[in-house]
Order: sequence, then C-alpha cells, then structure tokens
Amino acid sequence: MTLDWDGVTHITKVDPAKPLPADLGVLEGTDLVIVGGSDDVTETNTLEAIRAIDDALPSVPVFQEPYSSAHVSRETIDAADFVAVPAVYNGDRDHFVGKHVDLFTEVGRTPEELLGAGLPVVGDFVASKGVDAVAELATSLIGEGYVVQHLDSAAATTSGVETTYTPDEVAGAALATEAFYGFPIFYVEYSGRYGGPEDVAAAARYLEDTTLLYGGGIDSQAKTMEILEAGADAVVVGDCFHDDPETFRKTIPR
Repeated sequence: MTLDWDGVTHITKVDPAKPLPADLGVLEGTDLVIVGGSDDVTETNTLEAIRAIDDALPSVPVFQEPYSSAHVSRETIDAADFVAVPAVYNGDRDHFVGKHVDLFTEVGRTPEELLGAGLPVVGDFVASKGVDAVAELATSLIGEGYVVQHLDSAAATTSGVETTYTPDEVAGAALATEAFYGFPIFYVEYSGRYGGPEDVAAAARYLEDTTLLYGGGIDSQAKTMEILEAGADAVVVGDCFHDDPETFRKTIPR
C-alpha cells in the first residue's frame, strides 16, 4: 500500500488491550489507524484489533506500532499495512538504538540461520517466506522520531523517559528527524494530557518532508484545529475513541 500523507489529518490510536466500541463505524472520517499500546498488550489482542478494524473499514490504512518484539508476529506483519517503529529521543538507549539493532540483526540473518535458531519473531516471517521477505518487510517498516512529553504516562514509563523536552529541544529533535535520521514521521506525544500548540509550532518550523503528528488530550474539534493550525499535519486521538465515541466524533476536522 502507498500512503498519501497529504490526505491524513486525523489518526486514531487504538489500544488493543482496551475494549473496542461496539460500533466501529465511529471510525468513519478518520484517515489512519495506529494499533499499539504499553500495558497488557499482546500479539494476540493486537492481531484481533487489526483484523476487527480492517473488517469494519477496509479502506482505512492500519499501522501496528509495537513497543516490544513480543507484540509482533508474522501474522501481525501480514495483517497491518505498515509497522511503525518508534525511536524515543528522550527515552533510554533501548528505546532508541538497542531494539532497532536487535530487530535488523534478526531481519538480516539468513532463513537457514533462523531455522536453526528456533524461528524468533521477525525471523519466522523471513524464514517462512524466503529471502525476498527481507525486502518486503523493509518496505513495511516506518521509523518514527518520538518525543514523549508526559512523564506520568505509561508511554514514558515503558520508554524510560525521565525528562521532558523544552520547545527548543523539540525543535532540535524535529530537525534531527528530517535532516539526519530521515524518518518519515515526527511524533510529539503527550499521552492523555493536552500539551497545547507550543511544541508543535516549534517542530513545524524545521519540517518540510517529514510528517508531524501530535497526540494527547484531543477531545474536541477546537483542540484539533488549534494543533493543525500550529503546524501539525495530523492529530492522533486515542482515549476518547475507547471511552466516549460521541466525543471522538467531534475531534474529526470538518
């Protein structure tokens, strides 16, 4: 699948450990769904969420955003359109470098090596499909430069975040994302708390090709528009999708 980021302004973040709304038609109007979370997430509930969303709205792209290799399997890779891999700038080393090195070490091994090693998660995918699967998997992986700005969130705890960034540091991380790392996404994440437009405006100054996402505390169209007008390409809405579908509908820009 080829994704046109120019058409994406509203993204729904689905936590597979939480119940989905009874009527997934509430997703009509969102442009993209990201499935991922921190607490109690498994490969099984991730796969169930991806399949349920795809059955309800097959035209909406679905990303998997794993926080652990335990959330990923050959089935989830096949079910999702893309796998978004976070690199948390203000997290610990494991969440910026360590897990990525481990991932690509595994991807780069031959099918014969993987079979002899007992078929680890990504290796299972590669070995079962042959060497061409390495190229296939690479095209489905998307790097995300991440800044987590809410210290009391599960995302901060999981990623080892102990310090938030100033707007100047957010801008620096955005510049690094585009000019040095070349990730297609830069994500300012307030994870349940509304952070306002300041970080978004700081980051937007430095991004031309990279897509700027903001997530956290979006529960009204006014907040959606404030963030988009500050320079974000899209808002990411999660909590009210699970907790209050009617409020969720109001976050979709008209």
